[in-house]
Amino acid sequence: MRRLSLIATAIAVLATGCTMAPKYERPAAPVSAGFPSGGVYATQPRPANDGSRSADGVAAADIGWRDFFVDARLQQLIGISLKNNRDLRVAMLNVQAAQAQYRITRSELFPTLAAQGGQSKQRTPTDLSMFNQTISNTYSVGLNASWEIDLFGRVQSLKDQALAKYFATAYARKAAEISLVSQVATQYLQVLQADDLLAVTRQTLKSTSDSYGIVKLQFDHGTASELDLSQAQTVMQSAAANLQAQERSRAQAVNALVLLLGEPMPADLPRGMPLGGQNLLTDLPAGLPSDVLLGRPDIMEAEQNLLAANANIGAARAAFFPSISLTGSFGTLSPTLGGLFKPGSAAWGFAPTITLPIFEGGQNLANLDLANIQKRIEIAQYEKAIQSAFRDVADGLAARGTYDQQIDALERDTAAQQRRLDLSTLRYRNGVDSYLGVLTAQQDLYSAQQTLITARTQRLANLVSLYQALGGGWIERTGETPRAVDAS
Repeated sequence: MRRLSLIATAIAVLATGCTMAPKYERPAAPVSAGFPSGGVYATQPRPANDGSRSADGVAAADIGWRDFFVDARLQQLIGISLKNNRDLRVAMLNVQAAQAQYRITRSELFPTLAAQGGQSKQRTPTDLSMFNQTISNTYSVGLNASWEIDLFGRVQSLKDQALAKYFATAYARKAAEISLVSQVATQYLQVLQADDLLAVTRQTLKSTSDSYGIVKLQFDHGTASELDLSQAQTVMQSAAANLQAQERSRAQAVNALVLLLGEPMPADLPRGMPLGGQNLLTDLPAGLPSDVLLGRPDIMEAEQNLLAANANIGAARAAFFPSISLTGSFGTLSPTLGGLFKPGSAAWGFAPTITLPIFEGGQNLANLDLANIQKRIEIAQYEKAIQSAFRDVADGLAARGTYDQQIDALERDTAAQQRRLDLSTLRYRNGVDSYLGVLTAQQDLYSAQQTLITARTQRLANLVSLYQALGGGWIERTGETPRAVDAS
């Protein structure tokens, strides 16, 4: 039954001149027609009149990264990384390698022509020589040509496969560049978070040191217990240890950023904005999954891999049918070098060859089965890429719909913790409460401040991730013509 199907396909190929690859049909996207709505998704930010910037309905993919990020220091860091990052450089070289492989495969569609010259010397036994000449010389010069007639589209299918792989690599490089823009921005935010955490930790250390000094003075005058002194010292030393941990975290965050840059941190960078002044675009439109997801480079890469697998089936099918090769030569032959170009020395040859597979131990059938299995694998990979992209956007929308309210609550909590510390300190100085209340309030305030800074950073990082998930980061400035996916 399978061989009858192959024969029918071969007849269609001969009639139309096409390949034996099956007709490609894009798989249906295994996701909802729209992104989630309601609940946490219903509270998406809208443009405000408080100086915050708006995307004005422009799709993320059409917003340049210099317009999404307004921090001049961050803009310069992104520009440096795009020139020097080693992962991106490898991705670009992979594109060039795939392009070269495509040219190699495409060249098999054309005849080969080569010039050849040579000499052969042969000794023949005397009893076998017709003219008693035991040594003979032959000089030759001419052109040799060969060509495989791609009657059943095997080479064409391989060329289509190589072209799809080339585009898949190009889309992978585009995805790597978009990801790099997002990674640099996110890591820069981590450095700013470390700066804010350091400032809070230094402030906490100063506050606890001042408190320890007061309690020590009271202890020396007999108005504070040794327990109060020990508790104050414990909190102060804990803050000192936290300061060292925050110093270490900031240094490591900078090291991670330098790795992304691909070169040491320049000394002449412009002054950057603090964490609270980043002012990213908060109202990027999500659009429809059909418009957003199918334009993402990772999904386009998966589809090109699927196209390559589809073309490979055509090559596997063509292996069941005859291959026809034409070889020929034209030139001159002479027993002497000087006679190569004399009249009558012309020589030519023509040798058509047809090869028909009869028995190969099931290899061709196994190759066809393998090609079909690989296509099914690529279909699953393509569908998974769409589902993963859908989740990226949905997660970003869910986070965007909740971070503002979370941060508002954390700001109120931090203010309440500060008020609690002030009241606890006042009650201790008035002899109403023990010093334990002050210590607990100091620790809770420090924890609340850390949580607030972390949430603010996560909110900004989520906006960066959503910008990437919606396809943003490929163009530098809004309104410019996007580069070709395989542009260097």
